[in-house]
Amino acid sequence: MPSPNSNAAATFSLEGESGRPAGEPNGPEPTEGVRGPGLSQGEEGRLREELCAAMAAIHQRGWCDGTGGNFSCVLLRKPLMLLMAPSGVDKGRVQPQELIVVDGEGQVCLGSGRASAETLLHLAIVKETGAGAVLHTHSQAGTLLSQWSWEWAARSSLAAQTTKAASEFQEERDGVQKLQTRTGSRSSQAEAGGFEEAGGEDGVAYLEVRNLEMLKGIAGIRTHRSEVRIPVLANDQDLARLSLRAAPHLGRAPAGLLIAGHGLYAWGQELSEARRHLEILEFLLEQRWRQLLLESLVERGSGSAPANLGQGG
Repeated sequence: MPSPNSNAAATFSLEGESGRPAGEPNGPEPTEGVRGPGLSQGEEGRLREELCAAMAAIHQRGWCDGTGGNFSCVLLRKPLMLLMAPSGVDKGRVQPQELIVVDGEGQVCLGSGRASAETLLHLAIVKETGAGAVLHTHSQAGTLLSQWSWEWAARSSLAAQTTKAASEFQEERDGVQKLQTRTGSRSSQAEAGGFEEAGGEDGVAYLEVRNLEMLKGIAGIRTHRSEVRIPVLANDQDLARLSLRAAPHLGRAPAGLLIAGHGLYAWGQELSEARRHLEILEFLLEQRWRQLLLESLVERGSGSAPANLGQGG
């Protein structure tokens, strides 16, 4: 694939974290007609219906095939409780009474079934951003671009490190005096790629998107002449550790987070906003992989892509 242009890029920096092992807690025995605290029966009933309708619509668009995806809404802030679908079920067929309630530790409080281990990342997003709903999809575009962004950034980072090491070795061997300090500086490869520092599995890459009209669908953005940086983290089956690594990036993220080779997490103050952010971000991801394909075809045909390809308005 061609390297990113002015419309979108993958970048990479080092911000490591550590954590404890995660597990998938077992739920209690089946319970009929359960209701969480903090809402009237009518309010919770409507929320259950709205969440199930959102899951069905997302499933219909092919963003959570099989039993993929996780979707949650906040029922109560103190103590924190989430309403969500149980793990291992077809999210397009879940009925309101089948939803479960989990606490701030990811344990099932009400309902039958298990809470997914990914509940821990939902909880981290809610705690760090104040979100009222979190929607996690496994779309083709989200899976493809998250993996591409991570791998491209890692390769670019390794190339820059190799170049820097070779240059320093050459200078030491030839006795060439350094003309400028390298403290805090970046190599030409780093400047071209837009990444910062290498970081291995504990690092973070970024998918940058700018100058697109659909960016205005993200809360706080008023013009197409804007830029967002979607964090991309390495996938990890230890969800407690992954959640700790994600936490420092969530407050600055554009209501979205990518997990490499896995998918997208999107959130909002309430379910309607989370759903809008999900649709906008999925559109931007879809647009980006199509742009990469177009760039590749142009490069094959003419040797180089037009400088303004994909820059928008």
